[in-house]
Amino acid sequence: MATIDLTPLYRSTIGFDRMASILDAAMRADTSSGYPPYNIEALDENRYQISVAVAGFEEKELDLEVERGVLTVRGRKADEEGKQYLHKGIAFRSFERKFNLADYVQVEGANLKNGLLVVQLLKVIPEQMKARRIPIGEADLRTIESDNDGQQAA
Repeated sequence: MATIDLTPLYRSTIGFDRMASILDAAMRADTSSGYPPYNIEALDENRYQISVAVAGFEEKELDLEVERGVLTVRGRKADEEGKQYLHKGIAFRSFERKFNLADYVQVEGANLKNGLLVVQLLKVIPEQMKARRIPIGEADLRTIESDNDGQQAA
């Protein structure tokens, strides 16, 4: 397995605590199985959509969960008791697909139509994280001075 040296990246970034774990998880992910196939679409600047091909699955057989910034889509086909097949060429195998979500990306909802599970995502940036102008020279700054006893006075 290849390792990536992220040292140059850390020299110019602050607060990307999850980045190393996300990259590590991506490197270890089993990419050999392409089941079920999916699309990720950018609808606009802050809206995304994941479409997962889950033909043959019903809503009750699908499970969506978000935990610690990871969206997990699981499918488990119910047992078909009492059916006798002469040929069974359609495999409804169980699956689990994980998607790492960026900070502030929330799952708005999901629906199942025509064999596609569509998950709507929205990036909601808090006001304190949005760009803002900082005026120069208008801040009321105080200096902290130390007196002779080692006590700090404002």
